[in-house]
Amino acid sequence: MQKYLRLDEYRVLFYRISLAYLFYFIARILFYAFNAKLLKVDSVADLISLCYYGLAFDTTAILYVNTLFILLSILPFKKNTNSSYQQFLFYLYFATNLIAYATNFIDFIYYKYTYARTTIVALNVLEHETNKTRLFLSFVIDYWYVFLLFVLCAVVWIYLYQKVKVKISHPTKPLQYYAFSLIGFLLVAVLIIGGVRGGDFKKATRPINLLDASRHVKNIVHSDIVLNTPFAIIRTLFSNSFKKTAYAGVSEKLILEKVQPIKQYHNNKPTKPNVVVFILESYGREYIGAFNKKSHIPNYKTHAPFLDSLSQHSLIFTNAYANGRQSIHGMSSILAGIPAFKDAFTSSPYPKQKIESLVSTLESEGYGTSFFHGAANGSMGFLGFGNILGIDHYYGRTEFNDDSQFDGFWGIWDEPFLQYMKRTLDTQKSPFFATVFTVSSHEPYIIPKKYKNTFREGDVPIHKCVEYTDFALKQFFKAAQKMPWFNNTIFVLVADHGNQTFYEEYMKPIQRFAVPIIIYQPHSKYVGVSEDLAQQIDIYPTILDMIGYQKPFRSWGRSLLDTKAEAPFVINSTGNIYQFSKGNYICTFDGKNALGFYDKNDKALADNLITHRNAAMNELELNCKAFIQDYMERVVDQKLYAK
Repeated sequence: MQKYLRLDEYRVLFYRISLAYLFYFIARILFYAFNAKLLKVDSVADLISLCYYGLAFDTTAILYVNTLFILLSILPFKKNTNSSYQQFLFYLYFATNLIAYATNFIDFIYYKYTYARTTIVALNVLEHETNKTRLFLSFVIDYWYVFLLFVLCAVVWIYLYQKVKVKISHPTKPLQYYAFSLIGFLLVAVLIIGGVRGGDFKKATRPINLLDASRHVKNIVHSDIVLNTPFAIIRTLFSNSFKKTAYAGVSEKLILEKVQPIKQYHNNKPTKPNVVVFILESYGREYIGAFNKKSHIPNYKTHAPFLDSLSQHSLIFTNAYANGRQSIHGMSSILAGIPAFKDAFTSSPYPKQKIESLVSTLESEGYGTSFFHGAANGSMGFLGFGNILGIDHYYGRTEFNDDSQFDGFWGIWDEPFLQYMKRTLDTQKSPFFATVFTVSSHEPYIIPKKYKNTFREGDVPIHKCVEYTDFALKQFFKAAQKMPWFNNTIFVLVADHGNQTFYEEYMKPIQRFAVPIIIYQPHSKYVGVSEDLAQQIDIYPTILDMIGYQKPFRSWGRSLLDTKAEAPFVINSTGNIYQFSKGNYICTFDGKNALGFYDKNDKALADNLITHRNAAMNELELNCKAFIQDYMERVVDQKLYAK
């Protein structure tokens, strides 16, 4: 009777799927172990609780990955129990499961840089890289212990799989065999449908997504423990987060009042200085002493002596933040004032449209524009986005044309490439606008061999790279100040995002987005320290205010020089949750409702005040909704310019 019910086959199938749950649990514990400083959990009981809530997300991922395996295991082929068919199922099972499982191990390391589970967006960024094989081999070599852990888990998984085998049977009564198979198939199909939806069969309930992980946590960063990486990739595989949303109470009038998407300044007389913007790869605010004088970090060490010196003659913003988590987010935020939330604007269906930006506004004033990036031409999608913005000249590794200065991974070392940029600017007619995106302060954290005894290893590997880039900037300014164009130039230095953190202060959720903003203009009035909230999207309007640009223009940021017209604020996203800071509070928002309110000084988001909501908090949530609504409408409706 059992061979008609196929109970042995279902028992073994259940065992094999259960193994996936076991190893996903192991991966979650390892993920926490590797990132414990960033994901502090108070007790083992709390960690187990987070693992429990993670079962729903594991179920969805495991069922997506194993749907074909499950179907081929239960379909009534009569020869299902034969050794050759079971061998086929073995290879199918591990070919799909181990590829998905490996993504969890990537996040053991990658999470430290993105502070979010990896999604399909990361793969979109890699699409433009020409050295994928080298980067992969570098990852395997540098983090061999992670690769070894993966291999060990895979070997144990295979061993346990082979310990339980299906008994060979040959059904002799087809009617009963197919009848029970049909019943089993329908039952399993229902379970799969419920499982991929997160265990909820209610018609009105949508399948779970990344945001649902935040429902089960008190500390928002713990949602990344609840999640798993295969789920994050699968759920974003065909998603488009750029969708118009109409919030109750948010009108066009309110948007004009709260968001002020169209700016116009009359604070300065029209001038045409050159403008040079340095986007410093992974150069978190933590590394620069001038930005940490009031951070009260015990035994703090600076790793940027030149930037410390330059800051004394500049206007610096010590409470500034990135609007995104990746390099391509930084380019759109800084040059076009377009922040990135769940997904990069440049990876969305909407970047190919008319975009008002620093490039277009300055070109309308007679500026020539150029973009410098020492990586392979097209890397990170910078060349493509630069073409959309209308940048006149792109200078990359190809134009540099000397691979003896290639770092072997990302691009040309910062020191020679910045000197190449300086020589190129020497030949350009003023006024010009130039942007450079540095490359050396990046994983795998290497510097030129000739400087191995010059820049110390530091407390984390990136420190020596930060010091090398600081030195490269010093050499650029030393050479540039001898040129006629130097004294008539506005220099802006800002990071695309942070990177490795050493001090606990910068491990706090809000501080993970902390970046420096430095505005330096030789012999100008713009010198000092501002502790106001600032963000990357503020750079675009600030430069236009400085040069006396008189026309209306589209900008969600504000001029950092105009302290009376607009209240300082910052908006960014973890990839799942919006973070909106303004006035006395920080609001975390899931796209529909506020999840929490925190005191502006509670950078760790430790004390949720949502049960004590007040008028100021309600106003903050409404402001956040107004920003998101206008952002989505303008992106989707292709209105990224002033009317």
